[in-house]
Amino acid sequence: MTEQFFGKYTGKLGYGNMRLPRIDGKLDYDTIYKMIDTFMEAGYSYFDTCHIYEASEKALGETLVPRYPRDQYQINTKLSMLLVKKPEDMQAQFDLSRRHLGLDYIDFYFLHSLDVGYLKDADTYGAWDFLRDLKEKGDVKHIGFSFHGNPDMLEDTLIKHPETELVLLQMNYLDWDDPKVQSRRLYETARKFNVPISVMEPCKGGWIASEESEAGKFLKAANPDVSVASWAFRFIGELEGIHSILSGMGALSEVEDNVKTFNDLKPLSEEEHELIKRATEIIRAIPSIPCTDCCYCLKQCPKGIVIPERLRTYNNYLNYKDLGSLQHHFYMMSLVAPNPHDCSKCGACEKVCPQHIAISDYMVELSKLQQA
Repeated sequence: MTEQFFGKYTGKLGYGNMRLPRIDGKLDYDTIYKMIDTFMEAGYSYFDTCHIYEASEKALGETLVPRYPRDQYQINTKLSMLLVKKPEDMQAQFDLSRRHLGLDYIDFYFLHSLDVGYLKDADTYGAWDFLRDLKEKGDVKHIGFSFHGNPDMLEDTLIKHPETELVLLQMNYLDWDDPKVQSRRLYETARKFNVPISVMEPCKGGWIASEESEAGKFLKAANPDVSVASWAFRFIGELEGIHSILSGMGALSEVEDNVKTFNDLKPLSEEEHELIKRATEIIRAIPSIPCTDCCYCLKQCPKGIVIPERLRTYNNYLNYKDLGSLQHHFYMMSLVAPNPHDCSKCGACEKVCPQHIAISDYMVELSKLQQA
């Protein structure tokens, strides 16, 4: 299956094209060009994007597609049911993605972020038939879906849709045995059906890659010669059936470090597995909000609150207990964006949150801290 998908591809590192580098709010194309070239020159070729990732498809359409032969890279983009209100919206969304990317065909086309609600929408609007038709016409080469439901829902979906060629799952050592995400059971379910897995959030949105966190300092002390992120990639990389491990790289240094890791991807030793268990215990001992900065909530907030930034600030406060820094950050943000006290508790953000975060409750807590 891997040979069928990848051809000349070597290794498992995938380029998650979501967290693009910016300067003063605008895409830093000089850096993006260097990141793309570093990734490609190292022999990697798999790119993951989506129409709803701001400017992501357009960026690939400028920095990758015109500059490399078509048979030297593969692109996965997605159909977001969030934007589908009638059946014809699906074709319009696909046409827009293809136009943004500048491609005649798309290598992988997924139904995006399926959970109980979007699974229902996919059936209502005939999304599965739409994907099959695209493949039959040659507009896409392979079809699948990204998933944020529970293992039973995944099994039911794979039973109903044996046409699935690849599934994108959230997997990392922090979520492996987490009762909400259940990465281990999701992995085992996909393996049961022999469906290759692409992995998202292997570093939990950067949470388990930080060298400033207590867990990061612990792992860095255990092996000062490697990055903290490399531990997370190696944990996933030794599993069977993994098609690609996506890294949402936002800096050239991250590309360079990931290439170094994947060029010599070694299995974890028994001792290193024990160290990861200890790092997991350290992280879980600190109360934190599991926001991965996916930004799905942003388009849903009627007040325009920059929710991921607010939750990130709260996590910093939980880790460092610096109320002054939190309040200063709120003041600076208030110059350009609404504050947490503007939250109407409508719940629209929570309906699309893959991590099932009680966002409205946290906005209340943040409002109290801002006024403390």
